[in-house]
Amino acid sequence: MSQRVLLDMDIQGLKEVASDYGYPAYRGKQVWDWLYKGTVEISEMKNLPNKLRERLEEDFVTGMPEIVKKRVSKLDDTAKYLLRYHDGSIVECVRLLYRFGTTVCVSSQVGCRMGCTFCASTKGGLVRSLTRGEILAQVLTVQMDTGTRVSNVVIMGSGEPLDNYVNVAGFIRMLGYKEGLNIGQRHITLSTCGLVPEIIRLADLGLQITLSVSLHAADDETRARLMPVAKKYRIKEVLEGCRYYARRTGRRITFEYALAEGQNDRPEDAQKLASLLRGMLCNVNLIPVNPIEGSGYRQPDRNSVRGFKAMLIQRGIAVTVRREMGRDIAGACGQLKAGYIKEENFRK
Repeated sequence: MSQRVLLDMDIQGLKEVASDYGYPAYRGKQVWDWLYKGTVEISEMKNLPNKLRERLEEDFVTGMPEIVKKRVSKLDDTAKYLLRYHDGSIVECVRLLYRFGTTVCVSSQVGCRMGCTFCASTKGGLVRSLTRGEILAQVLTVQMDTGTRVSNVVIMGSGEPLDNYVNVAGFIRMLGYKEGLNIGQRHITLSTCGLVPEIIRLADLGLQITLSVSLHAADDETRARLMPVAKKYRIKEVLEGCRYYARRTGRRITFEYALAEGQNDRPEDAQKLASLLRGMLCNVNLIPVNPIEGSGYRQPDRNSVRGFKAMLIQRGIAVTVRREMGRDIAGACGQLKAGYIKEENFRK
């Protein structure tokens, strides 16, 4: 039988485990305290009786990964972590520093099966989904490593969060535990490529998180070329799901739009996009595409980005251009892992 993940449990669950093993319930709270200090191994929980630690090690892993590699940008102090879990699975997470606090961008899956052509994390396909505790462990790892409280979380790393719906929804609720990280839902952003049934399901939870939807094109043909998921869910369906989400939650939708030269950055693309989004509670986040090895995509020049932005603003659409962070450390999703795997294969 595979070992369970301690970080998947709340305080009450840990207390019940301690009681089941014949120990006072407060021992479960001690386990909780160790976990939220970023403890990787159960053997490190020194104030627990030896026999209890042995029992826990038979049945559980903490869910905390080890840091395989860490890179810190010389440009903006962005830090990118390569993390390895107990089964050898490797994911990335990123720490971003802003004036308002520390943000951690977490991965929800090991790999991804969505197949977006401009994303490095999808190259090897999906290996497995992470449990809610394993996702939480990425935030705890950054806090432990930096000694700085994380105030904001973005679920925008490797993997499609809504393809791991149950664990991601559980992770969001865990972030709010007052005895834990106590991060409010308005400080959480979830990014999806547009799985319509799950967007509706998420809306019905009534959460106050920010939903970020990868649109990346204003017509179905272009979007399907960039994102295979568009062959299943057309833009009209995605926007209907987003309108439902906005009505149910009262929250503004962010549409991510990765600008790729000659693909989706023409004036007519901006006009179509503005027409699609007119009247919606939303804003657009323009992202000059990251140069991924083998993708063939190039960033538009600054004048093209400014022009695209101006056309949307003229048509009443709120727009931001994403500030590039961690460019010198392979900051985009999947790049550090891809480089690491390439190095390891070369050594073999």
